[in-house]
Amino acid sequence: MNKLEIFANEQLGECPHQFNVGDTIRVHNKIKEGSRERIQLFEGTVIARHNGGVGATFTVRRVAYGVGVEKTFPLHSPNVAKVEVIRHGKVRRAKLYYLRDRVGKSSKVKELIEK
Repeated sequence: MNKLEIFANEQLGECPHQFNVGDTIRVHNKIKEGSRERIQLFEGTVIARHNGGVGATFTVRRVAYGVGVEKTFPLHSPNVAKVEVIRHGKVRRAKLYYLRDRVGKSSKVKELIEK
């Protein structure tokens, strides 16, 4: 292993976030404003997840006041304080980019009910 891989593995640590594409999640994101720090919530459906070690990201989409908003969060960032899974979605795709074109009830993902 070279020094870059050793450094990346140290930063990686354990990932406490257990969610998949299609899940509805609530992301607790740390926002720094001057010397103050606060936590802002962003709730929506996970439409994509990009694995890649330290650079892994996930994209969350929500519709706010009739406008679709997407945010991409780094998975291993210290600014992502917590990720809560609200419900698990039943999907058959790895990326849900088709939800961008949907409006109303057709933009919802069915809930996965496990026995």
